[in-house]
Amino acid sequence: MARVVFALEASDGAARVGRLSTPHGPVETPVFMPVGTQATVKALAPDELRAIGASFVLANTYHLFLRPGPDLIAQLGGLHRFMAWDGPILTDSGGFQVISLADLRKIDESGVTFKSHVDGTTLKLSPESVMEVEAKLGADVAMAFDTPPRWGTDPTEWKASTARTHRWAERCLRAHARADQVLFGICQGGFDAAARADSARTVGSLGFPGHAVGGLSVGEPKDVLFPMLAASLGALPCDRPRYVMGLGAPEDLVAAVGLGADMFDCVLPTRLGRNGAFFTPEGRRNIDNARFRAEAAPLDHTCDCYCCRTFSTAYLHHLVRVEEILGLRLLSLHNVRFLVRLMERARAAVRAGAYRAFADDFLGRYAPDSASTREARRALRL
Repeated sequence: MARVVFALEASDGAARVGRLSTPHGPVETPVFMPVGTQATVKALAPDELRAIGASFVLANTYHLFLRPGPDLIAQLGGLHRFMAWDGPILTDSGGFQVISLADLRKIDESGVTFKSHVDGTTLKLSPESVMEVEAKLGADVAMAFDTPPRWGTDPTEWKASTARTHRWAERCLRAHARADQVLFGICQGGFDAAARADSARTVGSLGFPGHAVGGLSVGEPKDVLFPMLAASLGALPCDRPRYVMGLGAPEDLVAAVGLGADMFDCVLPTRLGRNGAFFTPEGRRNIDNARFRAEAAPLDHTCDCYCCRTFSTAYLHHLVRVEEILGLRLLSLHNVRFLVRLMERARAAVRAGAYRAFADDFLGRYAPDSASTREARRALRL
């Protein structure tokens, strides 16, 4: 039996706090997982992630399958040892990357034949081979192989994609054999609320110890995202973790926790950091703005990260202006800590029975005039 156990500890409306026990330590949920696509969270070292409270990281099966290959990683002791991260790891199955990155691909019932974006080599991935790759990588949580549709896909295509995802989920369950690793299923359903709920019930009935909501945050507007997310989460089993894939904007996380989600991942905090943007309690800012040239205060006076405890905003502005890599690393560090701390505050609010007040306060200050924040408030009926 896999040594991964989920226990709910508190709830406040649909928002909840849980504890996910894994072979590499416990994780408190709701949790934000920094993305380490290539077995590294971009620009940040493992000890820096630990220092800012990151407890769970994600790596990507598709990219590690291409380079350096699962056999080499297994030979070197598995993904934890390879990337020097001793905490829990989740590996995405690579379904989204196969669909979005491959120049040429053919999807049939057996799997996906595609051309590598690295060297053009023709490769094949199937539910069975993905399970083999994820077993060799050795993450604590592996994801089933799915075929998520893109935003704008016509109903015929997303219905076929959803049905295929269900069939592949059953094949993944049969093929998954690593005892110290659990397998999460992924529900789809396109952009129809009834189909979303039906997919969640179907995948939820298969016996997975955890579930993910896939096929969202793929370009759809927020007034579509939140109703689809609510339909999926509301139909998934409540006694197992619910993971929303690809969600990372602060306002989206606050809304999703309020709808009953437990786990999140996104490249957004480090991608923004590498492009000179940073989170504040009032919204996203760009460090290149001239108003920060002589700003003596830190990026966020409420933040306890190394960047905010040590440096002025003017210094960060200077580093980015002169193209020093430290500036982008510090912004990335701050952004990840911002989301980790946001989840810490969300857990505390749930435990105190005050999540609605917490969400109302946060969304009332975080870019309150933006369409995204307005939709987040609407999703929570604030």
